[in-house]
Amino acid sequence: MDDSQKPQQTAQPGQVQIKADEKELLGQYSNLVMIHNTPEEFIMNFIYLFPTNPQGKLVASLIVSPAHAKRLYAALGENIDRYEAQFGAIREKPMPVPDVGFVQ
Repeated sequence: MDDSQKPQQTAQPGQVQIKADEKELLGQYSNLVMIHNTPEEFIMNFIYLFPTNPQGKLVASLIVSPAHAKRLYAALGENIDRYEAQFGAIREKPMPVPDVGFVQ
């Protein structure tokens, strides 16, 4: 079957089709997020701190508008509430804030 014979997937009205490669679908693990802001944007640096030595790696950096940051905050809160309703309260351990600096 050539490309012209393959059935085409069409989006329903109001539906957005997202393309993602396998790498993006696998995701990235982060155990530290550093958040900074300016009047125009919020910058979230997702970092993986290695447990065996004092090093880390930046795994993703996201820059969003203040309005989108507020929607993200609300959506995360709603998801945490649903999680805790299903699985119980999330226990938090105090974590010391590491002294982090970026190198190239």
